Amino acid sequence: MSKWTGSWLSGPRSALEPGADSGDGTGQRWRGERLGLPQSGPGSVASTGRRAIAILVDFALSGGVAGLFTMPDLPRNWSLLAWFAITVVAVGFFGFTPGHALFGLRVVRMDGTAAVGVPRAVLRTALIFPIIPAVVWDADGRGLHDKAAGTIVLRAR
Repeated sequence: MSKWTGSWLSGPRSALEPGADSGDGTGQRWRGERLGLPQSGPGSVASTGRRAIAILVDFALSGGVAGLFTMPDLPRNWSLLAWFAITVVAVGFFGFTPGHALFGLRVVRMDGTAAVGVPRAVLRTALIFPIIPAVVWDADGRGLHDKAAGTIVLRAR
C-alpha cells in the first residue's frame, strides 16, 4: 500500500511517528506513552467516556444557571453563554470545570506551567463549541482543541 493511503486506510495508529514503535507494530502501548504519562491512575490521559460525561454535567449546570436568569422562559442560547463563561473561568484559573472536578479530571498545559490561563482557556473553549475539534483526537487522546491550546486532559485521581 502506498504511503499516502496507508496512513489513513490502515487506521490512526499507522500514522504515528517513525521510530515510536513499541514492538507490537502500533507505535505505543497506551495513550500518553509518547508524552511520558503513566498508563493508568493519576496523571494518565483521561478516558473519552469520563470526558464526555463531564461535559454533559457542565452543559446541565450551564442550562440551570442560565435558567435562573431567564425564568419563567427557557434559557435557549443563553445557556451557551453561561457554559462558555463557566468553562473559561474554571479552566483558566483552576484547571478544571465542575464536571471535570466531579469525575477527577484536570486540564494541564503541555509545557508544564501550573495554570492554563485565560487566553488558552478561551481558545480551547471556543474550539470545543463547533464540536469537530473536540471529537477528532490523536493517539495520545488530545483533541484538536487541546493541541491548539497546548493542553491535555489528565486524571487527577
